[in-house]
Amino acid sequence: MAELIVISTLNGVLFGMLLFLLSSGLTVIFSMMGVLNFAHASFYMLGAFFGYQLTRWIGFWPALVLAPLLVGAVGMAVERYGLRNTHKHGHVAELLLTFGLAYAIEEIVSMVWGKSPMDYRIPAALDFPAFTVFSTNYPAYKIFMLVVSVTIFVALLIALKRTRVGLIVQAALTHPSMVGHLGHNVGRVFMLVFGVGSALAGLAGVIAGPSLVTQSDMAGLLGPILFVVIVFGGLGSLPGAFIASLLIGLIQTFAVALNGSLASLFGPLDPGLGPSPLTDIWNVTVAQIAPILPYLLLVLVLIFRPMGLLGTRES
Repeated sequence: MAELIVISTLNGVLFGMLLFLLSSGLTVIFSMMGVLNFAHASFYMLGAFFGYQLTRWIGFWPALVLAPLLVGAVGMAVERYGLRNTHKHGHVAELLLTFGLAYAIEEIVSMVWGKSPMDYRIPAALDFPAFTVFSTNYPAYKIFMLVVSVTIFVALLIALKRTRVGLIVQAALTHPSMVGHLGHNVGRVFMLVFGVGSALAGLAGVIAGPSLVTQSDMAGLLGPILFVVIVFGGLGSLPGAFIASLLIGLIQTFAVALNGSLASLFGPLDPGLGPSPLTDIWNVTVAQIAPILPYLLLVLVLIFRPMGLLGTRES
């Protein structure tokens, strides 16, 4: 039991930090620009495939730097030639644009790399056990993923709250005309913000690709839970996204590890009842309902606190 708790906690924190690394870019984009980007998970997928291809050509460590930059460049192009022209038509037009872009990116990835999983491997320098917990070896690569995620969180907080660039970016959202009169190019600021947010998603893809499966539908696997994270934490709140990511990561990991059910707690139902929906529900394990737990949490948050844990916006 102690081993289960320790390993599940480590895996939960790691999964939570991966969710944060993915959601941080979307949170930055929304908090600065008010754009809820449905294609954000697709930039994560692009990061994984760019990382895989560049790793084959030049190695993992150069790919770790170059792939997020390429994804960031794609994001800046999307903002400059897509969202900037669509912004004047309101949020519905922005949502529709990013929704269509997500499907377009998925199809392009399928045409270029195919639908089969890629052989994206953990770099040899990190392919060893970092330590042993009871009888389980914990991979060094997972520790690397955790360190990168925490570093990004700290760097973003410092950049947004303590630097002049962060103050300019935040001011450009609420008072764009004033920022423009002070000599700053507001359009360029927004383009760079969208590029940085996309690059963060790309970075998440590069480091998650060797650990998870790199394939053309990977955006659809993590995309929905990404929006659970940012709504639960509070739209536009970076600390909220951090807390929500950890909570969801731990909840889902522990739920998958548990095999309990109502039948195991209170005993089986009377056999005379025969097969029925109640019997099926009575025998369902926690592990079986683990995939829907984040969405149940989302429903509860929207009912009792629509602005999220640390959010200030209700929309």
